Amino acid sequence: MQPVDYQPSLSRWSQSWRLSLVVMISALAWFELAEWQWAHDRGWFFVDLVLGLVSFVLVLFRRRRPVAVAAFTAAACAVSASAGGPATLALVSLATRRKWREIVPLAVLSLAASATLDRVNPVSSGGFILLSTTLVSIIGVTIGWGLYIGSRRELLATLRDRADRAESEQSRRIEQAQTAERGRIAREMHDVLAHRISMVSMHAGALGYRTDLTPEEIRKTATVIQENSHQAMVELREVLGVLRDGPGDAAPELPQPSVSDVPDLIAEARSAGMKVTFNDDVAFDGLPDNTGRTLFRVVQEGLTNARKHAPDTLIMINIVGSPGNGVTASVRNPLRIGDLRVEAPASGLGLIGLAERAELSGGHLSHHITPDRTFVLSAWLPWPA
Repeated sequence: MQPVDYQPSLSRWSQSWRLSLVVMISALAWFELAEWQWAHDRGWFFVDLVLGLVSFVLVLFRRRRPVAVAAFTAAACAVSASAGGPATLALVSLATRRKWREIVPLAVLSLAASATLDRVNPVSSGGFILLSTTLVSIIGVTIGWGLYIGSRRELLATLRDRADRAESEQSRRIEQAQTAERGRIAREMHDVLAHRISMVSMHAGALGYRTDLTPEEIRKTATVIQENSHQAMVELREVLGVLRDGPGDAAPELPQPSVSDVPDLIAEARSAGMKVTFNDDVAFDGLPDNTGRTLFRVVQEGLTNARKHAPDTLIMINIVGSPGNGVTASVRNPLRIGDLRVEAPASGLGLIGLAERAELSGGHLSHHITPDRTFVLSAWLPWPA
């Protein structure tokens, strides 16, 4: 990752406190020397001031020309104590790029310029060893701070990039799941509607071809066409995708499951060792086949989730409803002891596809965790009167 990729933009507040700190550093570095310059060498005073002001202006462009700004401000420190603040900020900014071929030469230049200023500074105190140690320590801390800031910025940028890619990947997977579900919808539409449309076509063709039909035969044929047309329209509105991992469209399919197959599904789960309760005292005569298939899938998905995440708990399945009021199916199971999650887990692709099934049939699907730590999967589907 290039430095430009992880350098965040600075807000007005960030710029303000940085510049305030720079002014403070320059004031501390120049205070004593400025008094001597004003009393003994006015020309040096104004040169020092001008170089400091130019450095303050240039440091605002340190991200556009990091090396040039750092080099100028460091060189200015050879004769200008007021340039010390901008030079420090420029060196820190350069170090955030973490390019040693830039940092080492600028560190040497900064050290040489600071040593030069100290040698010509008439108010300087301290021996060569103390001076060298102090300068090396200050420059080392400055560069180290810049390296730390650069590493932290890159880490945050990397984490943001990973989060964005993970979100994009999840969106892509959801789109793929929805696309696959729509493909299954199209296949089942073919399976369900082809038979009825062919019946309509055959009887309509007979009416157009036969001229010897009695009025009663014509009435019966028209009734067959009407019933099949009406049923085709109903199934077209209610049809849902059926998960078909077996043969393709051209191969014959096994009978699709319905709500009447739920007891067999629960018996199979019980035989596998699961603890399941189920109210089986509801009559579903007249429930549309597609709604029955969706109810079956809801129960199947609930058992699958419980088998994955809470295999030792009691699963409570409840299906209630009546014509005109719709039908509701719920699958409940307590969370396992020791599970620390406090929010409903993010839905997987199975729940995504199941939710799309329910929405396309005019119903809805929901899942949540109750205060008593029970996971609830619930679906409501219309049941025409």
